[in-house]
Amino acid sequence: MGGNGHEQVMKSRVVKVKSEESWDFFISQGCPVVVHFTASWCMPSVAMNPFFEELALTYQDILFLTVDVDEVKGVARKMEVKAMPTFLLMKEGAQADKLVGANPDEIRKRINAFIYSIRASKT
Repeated sequence: MGGNGHEQVMKSRVVKVKSEESWDFFISQGCPVVVHFTASWCMPSVAMNPFFEELALTYQDILFLTVDVDEVKGVARKMEVKAMPTFLLMKEGAQADKLVGANPDEIRKRINAFIYSIRASKT
């Protein structure tokens, strides 16, 4: 059973932000970014992790980041995250949309609209 857990970790497309420096690096890459602000003590937030992984596999052209608000407090403060889970959609380092709460259908809908707006702006 231990092997399966390891394989899942290897396949993850969600990148954990470990510092303000890595945050700055990731959001300056120029690609669209979806961020899940989470906390290990927040059950609704933890419950969203498998769904967020699934989204990351579905939307290959988006960078998916996860930020533990207790580990990287400066980023949570800078992005004005006050409740978990909070999801940010970012384009060119700027916030394009924000959703607070564990609402999978709404998150998927917002990501679809986000992708559509990005593709429309490229043509």
